[in-house]
Amino acid sequence: MRIPLIDRSYRSLKRYREIVGVLVKYGFGELLDRMNITRYLRLGRRRLLRSVEIAEKYSFYQRIRMALEELGPTFVKMGQVMSTRPYLIPIDLMIELTKLQDQVPPMDFQIAKELVESELKSDLGEIFSEFDPQPLASASLSQVHRAVLLDGTEVAVKVQRPGIKRTIDADMEILRDLASLTERYIPESKQYDPSGLVSELAKSTRQEVNFINEARNLEIFKSNFAGHDYIFIPKVFWEYTTSYVLTMEFIRGVKISEQEELSKLGLDGKIICRNLGKIMFKQVFEDGFFHADPHPGNLFVLKGNVLAPVDYGMVGKLSDTAMEDVSAILVAAVEWDVKGLIRVFQNAGVIHDEVDLRILEQDLTEYLYRYHKVPLSQIQMRELTDEFFEVMHRYDIKMQSQFMLLVKAMVTFEEVGRGLDPDYDVATEAAPYVRKLAVRKYRPSALLKDARSILGELRDFATLFPYELRRILMKLRGGELRFDLEHRGLDRLITEMDKSSNRLSMSMIIAALIVGSSLIMRLDVGYEVFGFPLLGIIGFLFAGILGAWLVIAILRSGRF
Repeated sequence: MRIPLIDRSYRSLKRYREIVGVLVKYGFGELLDRMNITRYLRLGRRRLLRSVEIAEKYSFYQRIRMALEELGPTFVKMGQVMSTRPYLIPIDLMIELTKLQDQVPPMDFQIAKELVESELKSDLGEIFSEFDPQPLASASLSQVHRAVLLDGTEVAVKVQRPGIKRTIDADMEILRDLASLTERYIPESKQYDPSGLVSELAKSTRQEVNFINEARNLEIFKSNFAGHDYIFIPKVFWEYTTSYVLTMEFIRGVKISEQEELSKLGLDGKIICRNLGKIMFKQVFEDGFFHADPHPGNLFVLKGNVLAPVDYGMVGKLSDTAMEDVSAILVAAVEWDVKGLIRVFQNAGVIHDEVDLRILEQDLTEYLYRYHKVPLSQIQMRELTDEFFEVMHRYDIKMQSQFMLLVKAMVTFEEVGRGLDPDYDVATEAAPYVRKLAVRKYRPSALLKDARSILGELRDFATLFPYELRRILMKLRGGELRFDLEHRGLDRLITEMDKSSNRLSMSMIIAALIVGSSLIMRLDVGYEVFGFPLLGIIGFLFAGILGAWLVIAILRSGRF
């Protein structure tokens, strides 16, 4: 396992200390101490363990959220990634992380102006007849300004904060180090897969900081919903779009959460809710490409009850196999087929061999029984998914992150929809889409595609098998065939044994010095000080220094 070596450059060290300061502020000093942070940053152990008022005011999960918000965009994104892994974290923490706020004071207009002009290689006045210096929204990654092109088209210009990519890259390196330290010194953290979380975070953040990706997402959604009049997808102006600046049609609507304003404009909540359902179901069950963050702040309503989602930076993508799994899970749940549900999980490879399938079947049966034939108006999606995640967490069932992102999006959609129409029947509205998805794999075109794929694999197998078999036999005959065995979970044991052997060796050296010095004291040899041989006194002093150092090291480790 790689031993993390903290970057000791001034800038990185300063950021490390800032992160440590925030974590201590919110009462996580004990965890930092267990991670041996003092060894790398030369921090006093007392500083890490000092108690603070804020740790007594808020719950453990609230303090996690508050610390992530204070540490900035990278850590906020990490919280969002964690919230899509409820099989790894407690449900209460997942709920708390969904409250993460990403709002910061806007950057100075002059800075935004210079960045736009630099990216578009023109003065602001040569592109826009108007450019509002006051941003419409401000987040840690970017802010949005209203502007008007020279031809009179009203647009929204999304401007990335300068240097934010460098900040995120630096934070990602720090997070990788912290993840390695956590796994090394806090063994129980491995069930939460810190390194895996950081890797997934790095992937999603790289996509979000490049506005070209968001612009492409917009184009895909616009193509998927072509001809559907219940949704408006803004047009991207590619000539005024770069990795750091995104220019798109301006949306002049009302936030979906402002129900009083919707009523004043004569908009119908029930129609809006149905339209929102159509959008969500089409994305999930037909396209496999969905808006992963449909919270009220990202949903606007236009005249005619038309919905206009914004912020396409976070999207989910479902492969054909994943969509088939979703269909199979829903069909099995509706038909109360628990064995079928378990088969889906087994085929997806998310159930460990150690899991007792009989007990899992019993728990899933009890779970489905609680909601079987219950009127849909009485079912809360949040409650239903929370209980499902508890079962997953209990049996360490790890679904794909995209599936978890889908569940989170569906829960958010259900909560928004109930605010518009409490009687909205999610299952009834979704049924036609689920049926279409269930029979999709049996269409002639799909069967033909599968047949071609199988024939191709059989051809490859028939072609490669004789060659690979010959290679194995030649290696076996030449004595070159070997098997590599990899041990797992022994790193900590090896480290502890290494420490113990070093301390034992040091103890033996100290004992030898004491014995040797005692013998010298009995001999009348060499120079004397106060009647005692100088060499013996030096031996005792050296043994005393080494002994004191060994005792201090043992006391600091907290283990006797």
